[in-house]
Amino acid sequence: MSSPKPKPSSPAEHRSDGSQPWLHQTGRTIQEFGTVKQFPVALTMETRLYSCQRLNKVLADTRILHDLYKKYHWLMRGATFYQLHLLLDKHAGEQLELIDTIAERVQTLGGVAVGDPRHVAEITTVPRPPDGVEEVPSMLSRLLEAHELILTECHDAAARTQEYGDDGTNDLLVSEVVRTNELQAWFVAEHLVDTPLVHA
Repeated sequence: MSSPKPKPSSPAEHRSDGSQPWLHQTGRTIQEFGTVKQFPVALTMETRLYSCQRLNKVLADTRILHDLYKKYHWLMRGATFYQLHLLLDKHAGEQLELIDTIAERVQTLGGVAVGDPRHVAEITTVPRPPDGVEEVPSMLSRLLEAHELILTECHDAAARTQEYGDDGTNDLLVSEVVRTNELQAWFVAEHLVDTPLVHA
């Protein structure tokens, strides 16, 4: 026989003990994902809705890239373990900063930033890696492919948001997301060059 569910506490019971948290609360959704509320930022609702859709796609892919960097930081192997262990963690930190910046831009436009990891998995186009440990060149190649997916999306989104007159989103995509991903891709790609270290 299952035990009875605890009876929700009443407001009167809470008043008698002011330190008791109000637990197990549920409420209605006050803004649906994929919508924008009216904000005085001198952009039309259509523009802000479009920008939020594009930004949430970049945000989802960036969150996956961040997690790939952390995974490979932990799972790194071989002679270059120390250098790559540190580099991948540095890149993960930079991607984490981008995540916050992109999400805050969505909120600034009156939208809803994608937050739940399960929702992120539905939106991203970055392929899922094996759950186990791949060889190091495969790990690095996956990072580069994710970078290129994000860069492709950002170039198109930046051009389109500029057409809509959303200078803030265009600037964020170009000045921060594109430039960060280009630089990181360069650093990772150079680790895949097959060149001798001690003789010409």
